[in-house]
Amino acid sequence: MQAKDSNPPDGGYGWVVVVSAFVVMGLTVAVLKTFGLFFVEIQQHFDELASTTSWITSVTIAVFHLGAPVASSLCVQYTHRTVVITGGLLAFSGMALGFFGLNMVWMYATAGFLQGLGISFSWTPAISIVSHYFSKKRALANAIASAGECAFAFTFGPFFQWLISQYGWKGALLIIGGIQLNICVCGALMRPLASSCLEANHCKTETPPGNGASRRDKEDKSPIMHKTFNWMLVRRPEFVLYAIFGILAAMSFFVPPLFLVPLSYSLGIDESWTASLLSILAMVDFGGRLLCGWYANLHVTKTIHLLAMTITLISTSLMLLPLANNYLSLAIFTGFYGFFFGTTVAIHITVLADVVGMPEFDSALGLFMLIRSTGGFLGPPLAGLIVDMAGDYRAGFYMAGATLVLSAGFLVVLDRLQQRKKRGSRIRTKSEKSTLPYPSLHLLKHQ
Repeated sequence: MQAKDSNPPDGGYGWVVVVSAFVVMGLTVAVLKTFGLFFVEIQQHFDELASTTSWITSVTIAVFHLGAPVASSLCVQYTHRTVVITGGLLAFSGMALGFFGLNMVWMYATAGFLQGLGISFSWTPAISIVSHYFSKKRALANAIASAGECAFAFTFGPFFQWLISQYGWKGALLIIGGIQLNICVCGALMRPLASSCLEANHCKTETPPGNGASRRDKEDKSPIMHKTFNWMLVRRPEFVLYAIFGILAAMSFFVPPLFLVPLSYSLGIDESWTASLLSILAMVDFGGRLLCGWYANLHVTKTIHLLAMTITLISTSLMLLPLANNYLSLAIFTGFYGFFFGTTVAIHITVLADVVGMPEFDSALGLFMLIRSTGGFLGPPLAGLIVDMAGDYRAGFYMAGATLVLSAGFLVVLDRLQQRKKRGSRIRTKSEKSTLPYPSLHLLKHQ
């Protein structure tokens, strides 16, 4: 497994893969982030409560996370290219079938489940293959690839609003599904590295033809599968603390984009101006990712400290956002939220790598996404329930802000635990050196 990461090209065709991943991010997560434009339309069409309608997004988010380990496993058995193309077809199917809009359960199954599975099968391999192509420039490559969702969301806001006004929400879903077929094109461009496919260890080994080669393939595949599904990570306190942070953060992250549009409508803001809020959100998100990614690479601030600061700033902006009473103030607070959200997304995967180490990163990413799915699944309906009880969309933002404050506390505990373990390791090392017999010290001195 590690052989493939020893000498990645760090450029060349890797930049084609980055651009492909950039587009995949845009056609998956950006669509999910701007789905709030359909919220009111679907709610009014079926005459349902906000909590009931929000389950569409909840199902999408949950399946997106739950499908990550499955997507990783399929990448091992086949290729990233194959899984991404499959994801594109699933995403298209979800939107195309959602066009029929038979009832709310139908929407859960199509725009929810199928779309979420398509996003998972596209997003997970796209993020993974970028890391295989880059080592020294991995942070920059990942930052550029992840910024795709921001760049696309910037244009998707007004574009989706126009589609809805021209073709209705059903027609808009069908057209968006057709656009998502371009994920398949991006997947086709994600060429596996000749010397670093997921079976790279035995690809590089010269083995005599015949049964010996077959036997070597089976031997090498076994540990790869084990690393992909290393469930023992749940026994590590550091991973558990970070997973709890992920659950709480996921409960909050998907609430603001979902209720931002309804909140602006409740303030009497025109539809055209409302769509521009999502563009502002995407633009500052894009800037936050690139700026924070660049700053993190300077190693001036410990990444977990930087993450705790950005989470605190996000929660503060969410607490202030409901104070807006017109378009200008709402746009300003939305900008603050979007920027700090971008800074968080830019480094939270890097922090995960720091917590578990690169040898366990693939396993940790799949498990982290799986565990975090509970937060993404429960967050929007919980916020919708609070909104229904309060009769005000502002309540959803307060809930999201409070949950993020709680999540930051687990980052602080995690950092303290890591520092304590490092101090203990240093003390043990010094103790072992001090107990070395004199001849050994004498030999070490002259080596």
